[in-house]
Amino acid sequence: MPIDKKQIIEKESAVVDGIELTADWNRMFEQRVMHYEDSDALDKVRDTPGAESIGYCYQCGQCVPVCPVDAVGEYGPFRVYKDLLIGKDLFKSPELWKCTTCMQCLRVCPKQVDMIQIMPAVREEAVMEGDVPEELQEAFENTFEYGNPLGESQRKRADWIQETGSNVPIMKEKKEADILWFVECYPSYHARGKDASAALAKILNALGTDFGVLGTEEKCSCDSQRLAGEVGLFEEFAEENIATLKKYKFNQILVTDPHALNAMRKKYPEYGGNFDVIHYTTYLAPLLDKLDLKNTLNYKVTFHDPCYLGRHNGEYEAPRQILNALPGVELIEMGRCREQSYCCGGGGGGMWLDGFMADHVSERLSENRIREAVETGADLLVVCCPYEVSRFEDAVKSTGNEGKLQVKDIAELIVEAMG
Repeated sequence: MPIDKKQIIEKESAVVDGIELTADWNRMFEQRVMHYEDSDALDKVRDTPGAESIGYCYQCGQCVPVCPVDAVGEYGPFRVYKDLLIGKDLFKSPELWKCTTCMQCLRVCPKQVDMIQIMPAVREEAVMEGDVPEELQEAFENTFEYGNPLGESQRKRADWIQETGSNVPIMKEKKEADILWFVECYPSYHARGKDASAALAKILNALGTDFGVLGTEEKCSCDSQRLAGEVGLFEEFAEENIATLKKYKFNQILVTDPHALNAMRKKYPEYGGNFDVIHYTTYLAPLLDKLDLKNTLNYKVTFHDPCYLGRHNGEYEAPRQILNALPGVELIEMGRCREQSYCCGGGGGGMWLDGFMADHVSERLSENRIREAVETGADLLVVCCPYEVSRFEDAVKSTGNEGKLQVKDIAELIVEAMG
C-alpha cells in the first residue's frame, strides 16, 4: 500500500538527548487507525460454548506453517481469525469444514487457541441448521441408520471373522475375557481394514491372548462424527456402546482405531464409561519377543504417525519399537514425523469430505504425504490407523506412484514376519 504523505510529520530539526536530528532523521507518522467491519462474526464464534478461545488469537501466525491444510491450500487458525475480523461468517463458510482437528496448530500456539474445541462447537451449530456438506451428511445418516458410516448392515459386522481363519471369540458367548477387542467400523467392513483385522486376530491367537469381540453388538465409537459436529449422534452411540461393554467382564479394551482410543479415553468417561483402553501397537510392542518371527522381510519402510495416536494421545514409540523388532526391516523416518507428523486428511470428518475438499485444495493431504514417503526411498509406507490404508493406497494411484510404494498396516507386517 503506498504511503499517504499527509500522515508524515517532519520537523525541520529536533533535539533528542542533546543531539540535534535533521529532518531526515526525525520523520514519524501520525497514529494509524485500523478499520475493521463490526465484530459480529468474531463475537458469534466467541459466544459459542466451546469456541471461546478463538478470541485469544493475537495473530502471531505460528499456526499457519504447521497446518497440514495450508500445505495444499490457504488455511490455519490465524487465517480463520482474520476472516472473522473482516466479517466473514464461519458458520456459513467452507473454511468450517477444512480443519482435520489434527492438533498441529494447538501444539505451537502460545495462546492456546484450541481448534479441537472451536471447530466441533461451530460445526455442531451448523449441523443443527442443516448446513452440512452432502457427503458428510450421508456419513451421518449411514451411522444413524446402520451403526457405521459405510452404510453396511449391522448384521454383517462380524462377518469378517469367517474370513480370518483364526479363532475370534464373541463376548456374547464368552461372557468374560482379559482383553475386549473393540474392532470398529472400517476394520469390520472395508476390504483393507478386514485384512488388518485378520492379521491382528492371528497375532492375538499366536500370543495366547484371552480376548473377545462384541461382534454385531458393537457400534461406531463416533469420535470423528463428534468432531464433525454430530454431537447428538456421538452421545447416543457412546451410551449404547457403554451399556453393551458393561454387560461383560474384562480387564482392558484393545482398539484398532486411534479415533476409538480418543473417544473411549477422553469422552466416554463423561457418560459413565470408565475403561482401561489401549491401542493395539501399545499392547503388542512389549510382546514381540513372544512371537516366532522366522521370516526376514528385507524392507525399507517409513512410518506415518496417526494424529489421534500421536499428538492426541502421546504414543510415538510403540509402532517404532515393533518395526525395529521385525527382522530385516529398516526404518527411514520422513521429515515430518512424531510430534510434527503430517495428517492423512481423514480426521475431524475429513474421511467423508474428499469431494468437498477437492474444490478447496490443490491436492489431497494423503497425496502430499505419499509424495514425501516416496522421497525417502522406502518400499513400504506402514500405518496403524484404519483410515489410512485405503486413503494412502488411493493416493499412491492418484500420484502415479504405483509400483514404487506399497501401504501396509503394521499388523500385516508382523504376520508376514511370522510366516
